[in-house]
Amino acid sequence: MPLTTVRHLHNILSTLTLHRPSLGSLIKGGVIPGIAMAAACITIPWTPAKAQVNAEQVLNIGRNVLSMEDYLLAIQYFNLAIKAKPYLADAYYFRGLAKLSLDDYDGAVADCTRALERNKFKSDAYKVRGFAYLNQHKDSLAVVDFKKGLEYNPTDKYFLYYKGIGELELDRLEAADSTLATLMRLNPKFEDGYVARARLRALEGDTVAARQDLDLALRQSKSLINAYLMKVDLAQKQKDWEEALQNMDEAIRLRPDDADFYVNRAYLRYNNEDFFGAMSDYNYALDLDPESRSARFNRALLRTEVKELAKADEDFTEVLRRDPHNFYALYNRALVNLEMGNYRKALEDFSETSRRFPRFHPAYYAMAECYRQLGNTSLMVENIKKADRLVESYVKNPTKNPLDRPTIAAGKTHSREDSEEETDEQFADRFNQLITHSDVGDTQLSYNDRIKGRVQDRNIQVQPAPAYTLSFFPPEASLRQGATGYRDLESLNHSGWLTNKVYVVTDQRTSSDKPSLQHILNIKERYSSAIEDAGENSRPIDYFARGLSSAMMRDYGSAIADLSIAVETTDDFTPALFARAFAYYSRAQYRSKEEAEPATALPGVHSGLGDMRNAMDDLDLILRIIPDFTYAWFNKGSIYYALADYTSAIQCYTEAINNDSEFGEAYFNRGLAYMMQGNRRQAFADLSKAGELGVLQSYNIIKRMK
Repeated sequence: MPLTTVRHLHNILSTLTLHRPSLGSLIKGGVIPGIAMAAACITIPWTPAKAQVNAEQVLNIGRNVLSMEDYLLAIQYFNLAIKAKPYLADAYYFRGLAKLSLDDYDGAVADCTRALERNKFKSDAYKVRGFAYLNQHKDSLAVVDFKKGLEYNPTDKYFLYYKGIGELELDRLEAADSTLATLMRLNPKFEDGYVARARLRALEGDTVAARQDLDLALRQSKSLINAYLMKVDLAQKQKDWEEALQNMDEAIRLRPDDADFYVNRAYLRYNNEDFFGAMSDYNYALDLDPESRSARFNRALLRTEVKELAKADEDFTEVLRRDPHNFYALYNRALVNLEMGNYRKALEDFSETSRRFPRFHPAYYAMAECYRQLGNTSLMVENIKKADRLVESYVKNPTKNPLDRPTIAAGKTHSREDSEEETDEQFADRFNQLITHSDVGDTQLSYNDRIKGRVQDRNIQVQPAPAYTLSFFPPEASLRQGATGYRDLESLNHSGWLTNKVYVVTDQRTSSDKPSLQHILNIKERYSSAIEDAGENSRPIDYFARGLSSAMMRDYGSAIADLSIAVETTDDFTPALFARAFAYYSRAQYRSKEEAEPATALPGVHSGLGDMRNAMDDLDLILRIIPDFTYAWFNKGSIYYALADYTSAIQCYTEAINNDSEFGEAYFNRGLAYMMQGNRRQAFADLSKAGELGVLQSYNIIKRMK
């Protein structure tokens, strides 16, 4: 019975990353070559104050910070400059450049467009926007921008270079030839120009000229990664595996932390019959990037070939866990289990394969073999006949009765990055996989970590920004510059009724910090003594303070009891209501997680619904008293998010944003809610805005989901 071999698929998958040089490698040192990025000379410190902002000074400091690759902090300075003088084109331009460095291409395009609306002669904005378009595969728009830039700077080598790259992507070979000819005539020592022209010659089929150009480029600079990658591509097409390996080694020497490079070298080693070396490269690629689908999939195929079948099954299962729609992993896992004698397990996968591709005849032959091994002759014969009928119908009339050949004949893989092929449901499902099966250690990124550079490369555990509560400790420093206030809390702090100031925070640092815990215990004992001394005349404020202390110690039952007394005595005591709502919400989440162990707690777990309802009632009561209380709307959205009611969550986060347009965490959580609904356009827009407002996690999610 004919079965599609895994080796055939191995060759298709492994060559993909060799064909198109990465546009990202055109960025050198975090800045695009040819784009003005002179650092300002001003180095004086600046701190926010209520006084009027000196926009030009802030802009210069932001440029200085940007030149040091502290992109997130630079964006915050540009935000301040824009807020002070929204007509400054440079502030939008430099913010767009910072976003480009964070792989936020939508944000870069939007900011450069705003810069050009304010100053159409800001030619570098066309360069940044065009480069962002290239990375979005909007090559036609990119070429238009580069042409516009050339109107202002006809001899600018980078406008010519990027225009030529865009034309190559569009297969406009004559136009690219003309552009690159002009580029090299004006800049005969421009090494990247030789690489681009080599790519043109390769597309035209002139591999001799392509090699000559690559040699010229490397003669001028031995650090051109794309030149080595193109030499790899040309060599492997001619099956000169030794030469390909030599050039791949050079690329890895220049960029030793790129997991894809090791995947490519593994493919070359495999074809050179160095199976041990190939396996070693796949292993190292996964050490560098545990989420690398290509490394894990190809390692599974190699393990299949060397008969490490149990390990191959594990790898295919992991691929499917991260990408449930991956036909290749499903079908090959079935073949592995068939070979191991796990016939029932193999049948499940073959059946799912035939459900997705009902005219894929090898699946029926494979199922027939499973049934034969299980002793079910009737189903064996039934599946053989079904496969035979498909083949006979195809032979009689291939056009009318085509066989399913799931992208194998086309020579390309199922690409989850291709948004045109991915449905909203698949997009939401992929995001769900990112949430529920994350194997990264970080749960959050704080600006206090002094994270600089390409923060989007640092994977995080995806989870919504936490709800807000009250605390006797001030919040951690952050980039947030929002305008949200809480009048009732400000009045309470100025009343003199409490010896400790109360803050709105998202963190409660107690569990591992012994001095902090002791401080809270001291506060709790102080107010407990006051309650005991006053007896029936105890003040609501004392119960509030003691309840807040209990909440900070995670003793939610005691917290709710004390806060309830405070609320019953003074029914418009909104700080007590706000703290009690958080205590109800936290207790419900804690119970849900306990019941879900050892499995990961998922959104929508309905344990603790009573506490959730009580929390919602408290927040609704606050909003009747203070309709524009931003934090109450945000927390209400967080409750709906926890209950998987994403539509209601989005409505609440929108109310929070309407009250505070710079509430980055609200944009972030609303973006996640849109992700859960499969609304990629709104999700990416919100995450981009959240990143602009200082929510570091946004950029990593944008990168991983795009």
